[in-house]
Amino acid sequence: MAEIIVLTGPVAPLPGSDRTSGIDKHPVTGPVSLGPEGFAGDEQADRRVHGGPEKAVHHYPRDHYPVWRAELGPLPLLDAPGAFGENISTQGLTEAGVAVGDIFRLGTALLQVSQGRQPCWKLSFRFGINDMARRVQDSGRTGWYYRVLQPGTVAPGDRLVLIDRVAPEWTLHRLWHALYVDRMNLTELQGIAALDVLAEGWRRHAQRRVETGRVEDWSRRLEPEPPA
Repeated sequence: MAEIIVLTGPVAPLPGSDRTSGIDKHPVTGPVSLGPEGFAGDEQADRRVHGGPEKAVHHYPRDHYPVWRAELGPLPLLDAPGAFGENISTQGLTEAGVAVGDIFRLGTALLQVSQGRQPCWKLSFRFGINDMARRVQDSGRTGWYYRVLQPGTVAPGDRLVLIDRVAPEWTLHRLWHALYVDRMNLTELQGIAALDVLAEGWRRHAQRRVETGRVEDWSRRLEPEPPA
């Protein structure tokens, strides 16, 4: 069991920019409802790539914060949970031990790990480090998303309790390694394409690599789009 901090935030302008984001999240102080698309009061600005049923809740381990401080220096942003725009912050759970399809009880809600996180350029903007999104992607310290199997209510101090493991061999670290490091390992890609508890979008990426022999370009997510 892992005691959690739950964080939410509204869409707001990014400081010094005309862009908006929901990345600035803060701990809740009382019970909050959790539905199919996330926590009440939590928002995402760009619904094309954020939010939705397969990305209803973002979990980022506090275990990674000391590593980032060692690499980046004493950034004030890393002094408290929420630096990575996470909804759930815990210690004791990382990508090495959590697998796609894992089911957790949180308060009266039921969550299932759906995919890893693909970092976007807003992390670079938030940290004031031009290649921060790339660093997160390359490190494998990305965090992950949940789908909500059963809506409910979550309160500060609730614990995240593992209920079932559907595909324990498919850890998030293994998935990241196959998609970002050993990117044309056909055996791994075929396994990912057939992993029905993985978000459909990621299964399609794997299937396209098998069919085309090419790796898709995800770099555009790491750079801000030009103003409209």
